[in-house]
Amino acid sequence: MNARNMMRLPIVLVFIASAANAQVTVDVAKISCQQFLSDKIAPTKNVALWLSGYYNGRKGNTVIDVGAMQKSVDKVEDYCRLNLEMMVMEAVKNALGIDDK
Repeated sequence: MNARNMMRLPIVLVFIASAANAQVTVDVAKISCQQFLSDKIAPTKNVALWLSGYYNGRKGNTVIDVGAMQKSVDKVEDYCRLNLEMMVMEAVKNALGIDDK
């Protein structure tokens, strides 16, 4: 397989994975902590990964520290357990001390 074809491989895999699943869109800003913890809207892990990418992208951070990410997820889950009605994006900011400005 040449380099050009290898570059196309991830795109093809994403397309195949997308075609296999039903097309669903979710507004993460509308997910409550209770929904986040219970997998009612989307799997908790998927939402946590999206949130990590969202906030790291806003900071321009391109490095994944897997251990730190898991600790952050644990903090958010703990915070959400105490604030079930709060929106998960607000919980992330509060639990991790993220300044949205």
